Amino acid sequence: MNYPLFWAILGAVFCFMELFLPTGFVESTLGLSAFVVAIVALVVPSFNFQIVVWVALSLVFIFLLRRFVPKRTPYSLQEATEARTITAIPPGQMGRVIYEGNSWQARCEDEAITVAADQPVVVVRRKGTTLYVMPESALSA
Repeated sequence: MNYPLFWAILGAVFCFMELFLPTGFVESTLGLSAFVVAIVALVVPSFNFQIVVWVALSLVFIFLLRRFVPKRTPYSLQEATEARTITAIPPGQMGRVIYEGNSWQARCEDEAITVAADQPVVVVRRKGTTLYVMPESALSA
């Protein structure tokens, strides 16, 4: 078997897969490792040795890559962000608000308060896809 050709094709397949299945460059590092092993295979014919080199290089490249890929930060709401009600929010029930140009499910933080439609509200917190709001009039009083 032509091992250098095998590793070169494997490297190309991994790099090509990264285009369609983005994995944070993990597949690209596997492909890059395979290209390096294709060069090593020209000198060292042992397939078992080539596999060990490929696994080791892949782990090293993935470890080094993690330093350059930015970490994801969880989405958080800004403090006291304004929104506007689309529908009324009855006490203890759901309504809808416009927040940052999108319609969100919303509840009033104080379950004893009714919030009328088309009223400015302040987003207090978020739980899943539901925003918890308070009317501006209740906060300014």
